[in-house]
Amino acid sequence: MNIRIGNGYDIHRLVPERPLILGGVKIDHELGLLGHSDADVLTHAIMDAMLGALSLGDIGHYFPPSDPQWKDADSLELLAQVDRLIQARGWQIGNIDSVIVAERPKLKPHIPAMRDRLSTVLNLQSNQVGIKATTNEKLDATGREEGIAAYAIVLLLASSVSN
Repeated sequence: MNIRIGNGYDIHRLVPERPLILGGVKIDHELGLLGHSDADVLTHAIMDAMLGALSLGDIGHYFPPSDPQWKDADSLELLAQVDRLIQARGWQIGNIDSVIVAERPKLKPHIPAMRDRLSTVLNLQSNQVGIKATTNEKLDATGREEGIAAYAIVLLLASSVSN
């Protein structure tokens, strides 16, 4: 098989006195995402999709929250490690499609910067990284602004002999 597809999801609680980082971009907002690392839900969903495409588990396996070395870790650095892992197995990213679910702040103005940061880390063209933002129309925890969630799908292409 020369292609694989993976699906990823992440959600984190919004809290005061934490930075809001999505796709490696710090966004001005009164609340940030709570997590052991920088809690970048978009980058975490992408990593889980990459790992899932090759049946390699999830980011908790590689970067467990119980390990102090990952405390406040930059998720873009973790993403680079996951990318090296899939490349070492003979795969490369074809494209990424993702959705961030948040009531506030409005994310559309930040999407080009997120796309640039992610594509740079992954050595992709910016048109290989799709990012959309939506709300939950005030429904559920994300709609009540208790958290932000992200979904991602990653298509992997065989770049050499792989399993």
